[in-house]
Amino acid sequence: MAALMIQGCGSDVGKSVLVAGLCRVFANRGFAVRPFKPQNMSNNAAVTADGGEIGRAQALQAIACRTAPTVDMNPVLLKPQSDIGAQVVVRGRMAGSWAARGYQDHKASLLPTVVESFRTLERQSDLVIVEGAGSPAEINLRVGDIANMGFARAADVPVVLVGDIDRGHVIAALVGAHAVLDPEDRAMIKGFLINKFRGDPALFDDGRRAIVERTGWADLGMAPWLAAARRLPAEDAVVLDARSAGRGGKVRIVVPMLSRIANFDEFDALRAEPGVEFAFVPPGSALPGDADLVILPGTKATRADLDFVRAQGWDIDLRAHLRRGGRVLGICGGYQMLGRRVADPDGVEGAPGTSEGLGLLDVETVMTGDKTLRPVTGRLDGCARFEGYEMHVGRTSGAARPMLIFDTGEPDGAVSADGRISGCYVHGLFDRGEARAALLAALGAVSDAVNQAARVDLALDEIAAVLEQSFDIPALAKLAGLSL
Repeated sequence: MAALMIQGCGSDVGKSVLVAGLCRVFANRGFAVRPFKPQNMSNNAAVTADGGEIGRAQALQAIACRTAPTVDMNPVLLKPQSDIGAQVVVRGRMAGSWAARGYQDHKASLLPTVVESFRTLERQSDLVIVEGAGSPAEINLRVGDIANMGFARAADVPVVLVGDIDRGHVIAALVGAHAVLDPEDRAMIKGFLINKFRGDPALFDDGRRAIVERTGWADLGMAPWLAAARRLPAEDAVVLDARSAGRGGKVRIVVPMLSRIANFDEFDALRAEPGVEFAFVPPGSALPGDADLVILPGTKATRADLDFVRAQGWDIDLRAHLRRGGRVLGICGGYQMLGRRVADPDGVEGAPGTSEGLGLLDVETVMTGDKTLRPVTGRLDGCARFEGYEMHVGRTSGAARPMLIFDTGEPDGAVSADGRISGCYVHGLFDRGEARAALLAALGAVSDAVNQAARVDLALDEIAAVLEQSFDIPALAKLAGLSL
């Protein structure tokens, strides 16, 4: 079957968006396409139809393919819990927590699992488009690699290398990668793409020719700056500062940037609301006194981020916010923080112990080794329908008044007696227009009630249309072994 791997000259060069765009390009041409990323590192994850979790980017790419996400699309997911360690998820299930050095020593053992997942996708499709991680030019990480050339050579998948011209030095990045790669790895690269160009593309014709002359790789095209990419869910927290600018509106909603913030893309629908001024609050800044709603987001390490909240003084800001009549919503780990205490007797997320919560909801949480991963649907306040997913460790008890009722009849979350403090485990509450409208109505705002999925789908079509014009699609298909 046909396959093509998109690698990059570095992180954040736009690989995820380009893969999503190319998935939609070939899906629009009538092919059964599947996305694949051997190894991903992100605390933004999605629940799959087969009950596991994968990186958010691969879930987006599955949407671009017009297919349901599965665990085979991202068989190894690393979810950072500290600066030197991460939870390791293998084929959608938690496989333990490893220190960075320990993972580097053992990652090669996961290559057979990675290749098996890739072969499964091959059997299901006409074309698999693979996304690399970081850069193959990071030759210090080459031993045991499963994310870039280690996978490409094991599965015999041709590679196209992406350079980000917006950063500058794109010629040096591509030519430099050619220079440092060993001959066998270099031979896997069949061409290059330039991404994020602004202005008249003819101005870089000489630069593209210089890259061809110095590498021998085929020039497969250059994409302009893709404005529609801002309407896609982001996977890497590095973009949060760029997404913090709000638009003047009726109500102000803020989200503190926790040190291990997770699944922050679920706020994209709020950012798009014309009646909302939305902002992420970075560390070192106080929560604004004029906010109408403060949302404590999900986190990969609840107790560690409770300490972080207190170190920033945000616990004091939250109480002042409530005294002024403001509202607070906690999601997943943020919900756990709002309770009286969080206990982790077995060290699921870090060192064993118990932390005092913020004491704003009358609930308690105990971390457990099993992880809840499932899509959920139900009603908010007994009327507005929502769709979302649960992705958490821990069990929370003591709620007298739930925030949500699932279609199964199960309650979820808690609401304070005065109704101004609430929390739940469900991610994606804001995506469905009906539920978002109900949540905003409590703040006095009128929602546009547009489903976020429709916005994302439109953005994918816009990106695909640009890539059709910017890239040599027939040449890419030929490299992949696909007949157009």
